[in-house]
Amino acid sequence: MSDSKQNQLKKTLGLSFNIAVLIGGTIGVGILRTPGAIADLLNNYWLIIASWLFGGLYVLLGANSYSELATMLPKAGGSYNYIKRALGEYAGFLSGWFDYIVNAIPPAFYCIVISEYSIILFPSLANYSTVISISLLIAFVLLHLGGVKNGSVIQQITSFLKVICFVALVIACFMYSGIEVPKIKTDSSIFQIGLVFGFFKSLQLIIGTYNGWNAVCFFAEENDDPGKNIPKSLYSGVLLVIAIYVLVNAAFFHVLPIETLAKSNLAAADVAKVLFGENGAIIVTVISIFSLISILNAFMMIPPRILYGLSRDGFFIEKGTQVNKGGTPIVALLVSSLFSLFLICIGSFEVLFSFAAFMSIIVWGLAYYSLLKLRTKEPDLPRPYRSFWYPWTTLIAIIASIGLLLGFIYSDPKGFAIIVGITVVSYPLFLVLKRRK
Repeated sequence: MSDSKQNQLKKTLGLSFNIAVLIGGTIGVGILRTPGAIADLLNNYWLIIASWLFGGLYVLLGANSYSELATMLPKAGGSYNYIKRALGEYAGFLSGWFDYIVNAIPPAFYCIVISEYSIILFPSLANYSTVISISLLIAFVLLHLGGVKNGSVIQQITSFLKVICFVALVIACFMYSGIEVPKIKTDSSIFQIGLVFGFFKSLQLIIGTYNGWNAVCFFAEENDDPGKNIPKSLYSGVLLVIAIYVLVNAAFFHVLPIETLAKSNLAAADVAKVLFGENGAIIVTVISIFSLISILNAFMMIPPRILYGLSRDGFFIEKGTQVNKGGTPIVALLVSSLFSLFLICIGSFEVLFSFAAFMSIIVWGLAYYSLLKLRTKEPDLPRPYRSFWYPWTTLIAIIASIGLLLGFIYSDPKGFAIIVGITVVSYPLFLVLKRRK
């Protein structure tokens, strides 16, 4: 039997890993890059800060709903388990594969970006970009084959170093007083139609930067006390990420005026150049590499958990439930790593990333709806944690998800067409797997 004792995940992860995987799986290079693009779109200090807080509030509402869902059904794979339980097998199958695709794309992307940043530090490696990417992927596969403990230790160390780096950068910015910070002119044209579009476009970037906030839920089955640890880590982790994001933006605007940042592709590098001279770029590159190693480690662990859950329910090969002595879902890890290897070799992410945001919002929205459904459908299910201000917070999260989805459809109809195509193809595939099961 595929779910025999031998193929069960080990309960070896605790609160410190949860917080580390949330921070490690969320804070990437996005926060070092996006402030420039958002400054260009909004050009108003308070509106920019408000956008980051709005994105954070949306994620916090999500953490409130996910705390109940993940403690009620603490199973590997996260969202897909709640959706399947509430809305049936097909909804579970589709959302599980959507979630898998969203989380299986990043490892390849991060391997490539780390190799690019390494080449900035060591220009003589310029011809070995793909070799570095593949070597990095193999190194992490070997690390995780050794067991969950390895991944957990690396996650905690790299996430801690990452937070230290960002705090140091923020302090350096606020201590800087080399140029007079221009008075911020409040923009009376905030409600112009162009600005409303800019606000939604900014939110799309901001939501992307917050992506990974629910990483904890994928590991619920391996947690030694999910009822207590999951809500604690979701709230503390999300609040810490919001604080870092808002402080980084405020710190950048303390050093450079909005007009200057608006023309920047890598905002952090321009700020660091002002603070540390020409060595600034090297400092930002090092921070970026730390950020990326931490996020890569988290995303090497997440997709195998989703695949393990899908395999256990018959939505992937039965061998996908194999767990090695160290507690790693070994076949799921190898399949996901082969997918990453394939993506590194073709190196085309634009299309994939354009609809990853769509898939995330669809999965989250369905999960919030599942919470409503399970409260009425299975009121007696043990709930170690109950989401506060229910049902209003969940309803707001659903409305916000629908609003964001409509905004994404408006700004990226092509990506939406791909999603519809995948959905159409998925149903016959689901029927074949169901029959085989």
